Amino acid sequence: MRTLSPIPSSPSSTGRTAGSGGTGRWARTGSRAVPAAIGTAVAAIAAADLINPQYSPVTEVISRYVNGTAGWLVTTALFLVAGASGLLLALLRRAGAPRVGRWAVGVWAAGIAVAGVFPADPPGRWGRPSTSDIVHGMAATPAFLALPVAALVLHGWLTRRWTRGAGALRAVLGTSLVSTAVLLVCLVDVMDGPSLGTDAVPTLVGLVERIAFGAGLAWVALAAVAASRPAVRA
Repeated sequence: MRTLSPIPSSPSSTGRTAGSGGTGRWARTGSRAVPAAIGTAVAAIAAADLINPQYSPVTEVISRYVNGTAGWLVTTALFLVAGASGLLLALLRRAGAPRVGRWAVGVWAAGIAVAGVFPADPPGRWGRPSTSDIVHGMAATPAFLALPVAALVLHGWLTRRWTRGAGALRAVLGTSLVSTAVLLVCLVDVMDGPSLGTDAVPTLVGLVERIAFGAGLAWVALAAVAASRPAVRA
């Protein structure tokens, strides 16, 4: 009696679907590399804050610290964020994420990279920026605006892939939207001299920027994990 040999299963029968993006080794590696790069960038910024007590993280934005002790830490952090965001963009494209969201992530990544190349001016020069500072600001502003757009546009797509992370993604999205709006108000205020603060604390632009930037970095890390997950079948 002849024994029938099992028929090899086709790729479609293994549960993989086109655009799943999360089943390969490359996607798993990316989902670990992005949070690692983000964590290293956060550590570098925190170190820059600690070794530059002459600046206040409440009143001075992160990029100003490039002019202080070990300013290379800020530059390194920006390049790490840009690289991690570029890797996230590749994960999103591989997984078939909505195009508008991918474009927004691309604007964010490119803006952060350019901001790293062109350093900001030292503290106290808001009204008379150098050419480098102007380019830095022109790159950073659309980057900060694009990140909340990406988080909003991709929110549903990401949470469908990673339901357990939906709460964290929702919290980061809300924080990003609110803090970015407040940051814009603070930036406009300091351009002609801060008027919204007090004599002791003339502006909160540094603190608000750190909240907005931190929310953005958290979203990049969470989005990378979500994008690496297999697509959920309809």
